[in-house]
Amino acid sequence: MRKSHLFLLVLFTGLFLSCTKDDDTNSAEKEKNQAKEASLKSAGDSAKDILSNERFTKLLIEIAYVEGFKPTDEAMLGFVSYLKKRTFKEDIELKYTQLESPDEENLTLEEIAKLESENRTVFNDGPTLGLYIYFADAPAEGDDEEEGLVTLGAVYRNTSMIIHEVTVRKLANQSFFITDADVENSTLNHEFGHLFGLVNLGTTPVHDHEDIERDENGKPVLDEDGNTKGNSHCSVEGCLMQAELQFGGFANKSSAKMGFYENGLKAACRLSGKDVLRMLESKTSKDLFPDPPSLDPECLLDLKSAGGR
Repeated sequence: MRKSHLFLLVLFTGLFLSCTKDDDTNSAEKEKNQAKEASLKSAGDSAKDILSNERFTKLLIEIAYVEGFKPTDEAMLGFVSYLKKRTFKEDIELKYTQLESPDEENLTLEEIAKLESENRTVFNDGPTLGLYIYFADAPAEGDDEEEGLVTLGAVYRNTSMIIHEVTVRKLANQSFFITDADVENSTLNHEFGHLFGLVNLGTTPVHDHEDIERDENGKPVLDEDGNTKGNSHCSVEGCLMQAELQFGGFANKSSAKMGFYENGLKAACRLSGKDVLRMLESKTSKDLFPDPPSLDPECLLDLKSAGGR
């Protein structure tokens, strides 16, 4: 009788431990899936989480790069400094992940998202907010180098962006005074401004300062009711988040790249290379060592209202 009781005790204990292990596995898998789903929202949807410490106190940013296209240390130091200046996150960690080249002549938004799903390893975990930046060895589809209409970077989800590093380097080589780090830093700061929710992209402006969409001829694009539409960029001259950074005809021609959809994905912004180069050269004429453009008072006011500094 005692042996029978002992056998039943061992059996039930084994079943209990097995069920507990299965529950833990299912719970961990569920949390992992939820973390991945949290990274599939629209650009600007995580603005408050990035800016404030209410939910997350640490930023873990995965810097995924194709071998040979790692961003400069100088640009990354400036980028982290920018984040600490505009958010309440004191704990910011960069995790570098070297990847093989996808061997593509150019990259569509859909291909960029697919590469992220295959390679991203950093997601939200407890008090840590995970973000992903991919430095590519291929340009964006639709670039026109002859016209100078090339895409440096794009934000397409709430915690994801791409930097076309190969294009960044080509652009920097066009100027004796502009370095790779200058272009990288300006592109990172601008695109991350959209992850902050700027302009009217998840963070509601305190005062209206959103620019409007324009066609290839520079004329306002109207909706079916005859009203102009905003383009998620600032209308204040000289602002980091200025629409196409207001550089003449190039801005008009490249504005079609803003806010486009591709198989359900939407790029909040595709930053024009020619505009960034002209802006940096303009700053160089005043200072031998140009700093990236800064946010104007209206954008700073918006960040504070959304939980930033």
